[in-house]
Amino acid sequence: MSEHLRRGIEKLKTKLLTLCGAVEEQVFKAVKSIQTQNAKLAREVVDSDTRLDQMEVDIEEECLKLLALHQPVAIDLRFIITALKINNDLERIGDLAVNIAERGEFLAKQEKIDTPFDFETMADKTQTMLRMSLDALIQMDCSIAHKVLLADDEVDAINRHMYQQVKDTIVNHPEWMDIAIHLLSVSRHLERIADHTTNIAEDVIYMAEGYIVRHRTEQYK
Repeated sequence: MSEHLRRGIEKLKTKLLTLCGAVEEQVFKAVKSIQTQNAKLAREVVDSDTRLDQMEVDIEEECLKLLALHQPVAIDLRFIITALKINNDLERIGDLAVNIAERGEFLAKQEKIDTPFDFETMADKTQTMLRMSLDALIQMDCSIAHKVLLADDEVDAINRHMYQQVKDTIVNHPEWMDIAIHLLSVSRHLERIADHTTNIAEDVIYMAEGYIVRHRTEQYK
């Protein structure tokens, strides 16, 4: 590897890890805004989205520059390609955090209702998956990445159960319909975040081992 390429890859890693931290903070704040009915915190998430979008563009440009100027091969090429893919997943997670925060702004103005929704468990599992996928990326640890793949089914199951809970809530308390629908939307966004963390974990495995596990995750369950 040339010295210029090495410095370029280190710069790319730094930018990618900075985006990881920013996205994780966005998800944490968005979830917290729902849990505490904090409209101010929700608005912070929405207002920060432009900054994350610019970070995503900067990383993509850095990847393309490295590909064009240095024509990397083997592990270096694999890293840059994977960085491009992870960059996209991180940007989408940031967008989903904004969607959750927008629901949070609405829910902050509503009464606190006693629902059977298992929001806390779903939020905790999703945030744990995100943290683990980013840890796997930072440490280049495939064992952590495989654990993320295994955890996705649990979040999917909770999300499916939410649909029935929303239906029952609307039938029993039609006055809560708007609140219930917003909570269902939050559940769907959390499920999509979990899907993107799974993508990141799969890409970490590819980056570290050169092995594509996408569409083959059943063997890890």
